[in-house]
Amino acid sequence: MGRRAAHVLTPLRQCTLSQIEARFGALFTDAALRPPPAGEPRRERPYSTRRTFWCFLWQMFNENTSCREVVRQLQAALALHGVLNLDPENSGYCQARARLPVLLLEQALEDTAKAAERQAPESRLLQGRVLKAADGSTVTLADTPQNQKKYPQQKGQKRGCGFPIMRLSVVFSLQSGAVLQVAKGSYYQHELRLFHQLQKQFQAGDIVVYDRAGGNYVVAALLRQGKVDLISRVLHRRIDCRRGQRLGKRDRLVVWKKSPQKPAYLTEEQWAALPPEITVRVLKVRVNRKGCRTQELILVTTLLDPIKYPAAEVAEAYLRRWRLELCLDDLKTSLGMETLHCLSPAMVEKELLAFLIAHNLTRWVMAQAAREHAVDLYRISFTGTLDAFRHFATAMAQAKSTKKRQQIWDELLRTLATDLVPERPGRREPRAVKRRPKAYPLLNKPRHQYRDKCHRSHCI
Repeated sequence: MGRRAAHVLTPLRQCTLSQIEARFGALFTDAALRPPPAGEPRRERPYSTRRTFWCFLWQMFNENTSCREVVRQLQAALALHGVLNLDPENSGYCQARARLPVLLLEQALEDTAKAAERQAPESRLLQGRVLKAADGSTVTLADTPQNQKKYPQQKGQKRGCGFPIMRLSVVFSLQSGAVLQVAKGSYYQHELRLFHQLQKQFQAGDIVVYDRAGGNYVVAALLRQGKVDLISRVLHRRIDCRRGQRLGKRDRLVVWKKSPQKPAYLTEEQWAALPPEITVRVLKVRVNRKGCRTQELILVTTLLDPIKYPAAEVAEAYLRRWRLELCLDDLKTSLGMETLHCLSPAMVEKELLAFLIAHNLTRWVMAQAAREHAVDLYRISFTGTLDAFRHFATAMAQAKSTKKRQQIWDELLRTLATDLVPERPGRREPRAVKRRPKAYPLLNKPRHQYRDKCHRSHCI
């Protein structure tokens, strides 16, 4: 495209890719993702590092749409300026995505998490300490030999009849909902093994809120080594509430002793460095839901001081974690991360990071709306924010001036703050689906060997 590219691609920030570069560019610290200063002479390629990054994010914001649609968007925008010789094939864009450095995406994930944290309202819960929620999940990958080799399918499935599965361990911010860290492994790597890879990145003073998987001696002792506290449910241990020091009603200190059996994910040196016993605090919490039987949760925490950390605040921090579990549902359902489409493990990792960056940017928009209009961040809809941003960004792209774009952005934030999710304290969210799947038989043979069965209604 020659010298015309610099003059043509610069205004594309105002008319394509849903305004994400113009709106989010200032959040990133890496100079490769920022537009060059105005008036600086430059020669820009259609698929430069910066433009490829923003095209990648636009793709994630549109539920991981096809690479062909990204190319068509860029083609249409260039045609407005009389440039008609852009290659219509998506090979150039795919190669440009493959050239994106993983470190660049990892830094972008960290930048967006910090930006969402700065915008989120401050929390006074548990002395205002940083609360982080950990959870695990799985995603399926494209069925290619490279993906199958690193992330094999379930052993009970025949070859060619299943999909590679990647297991994730994700750490969210309980304040903003942004993704802070992620560890990846195969389906056959335990969630705690992946979580152990993330423990070194916690900072002293953090509080980690985990589900039953974290309610054991090993996780609690490892976190305390880094001066990090834990709130979790109890996994396997039986708690004898008649022993230990009583702190209050349904509140007691107990001693957990080290097991003689070493976990497989710890080395001999790490296992030997753990103390022979630790003191933890056990709480019995009653959860009353309208129309349901009263449930009793047994929580364990390393926050031992009942004055600084009241039992009610510990229980509230754990109950807030359920809302953060829905962040994984937002990623997999609203953004479409349930299935990653790239064909190689290296590109799958980049696709995953792009999804998490798009998620954090959406959380940043939600936090900004909550702060400016003084509403509860947890009542702003993630899906509603995503849909509204797509449509309002189209309007900003058609605006003639910067002032008009800012007015449209302010209207977007006001709309998000007024369209809140209703308070439904007694609403149940069972893990079940209502819509029945199609009654097609399962593919229990490789595709080239499978033969359709003759059904009465389909015979010719």
